[in-house]
Amino acid sequence: QVQVVESGGGLVQAGGSLRLSCVVSGRTFSLYGMNWFRQAPGKGREFVAAISWSDPNTSYKDSVKGRFIISRDNAKNTAYLQMNSLKPEDTAVYYCNAESRQGTGSVTYWGQGTQVTVSS
Repeated sequence: QVQVVESGGGLVQAGGSLRLSCVVSGRTFSLYGMNWFRQAPGKGREFVAAISWSDPNTSYKDSVKGRFIISRDNAKNTAYLQMNSLKPEDTAVYYCNAESRQGTGSVTYWGQGTQVTVSS
């Protein structure tokens, strides 16, 4: 089992910054990827950013490229999402998930989410 806990959300003015954290515990030796998603009111959950657990590969949603940076600290079992130049349309609940190898397959574990509100 893997447990995922996000933190760092809050209220910020447009143009401001926030850093989200995602702490993973449990079977961390089986992790191979961490991802951030978000869900705005009345909309579906969408991909924001991803990072491999063992190499520098990252990927981003087009609308956050150049503004958001995903990183990780393996020693702390933590992934981060640095969000800069925030816009009102970034307002959403942000979720982290951890992808874990389980036997011949994989399992994705989700956190409970952290609210980010960007005021104009």
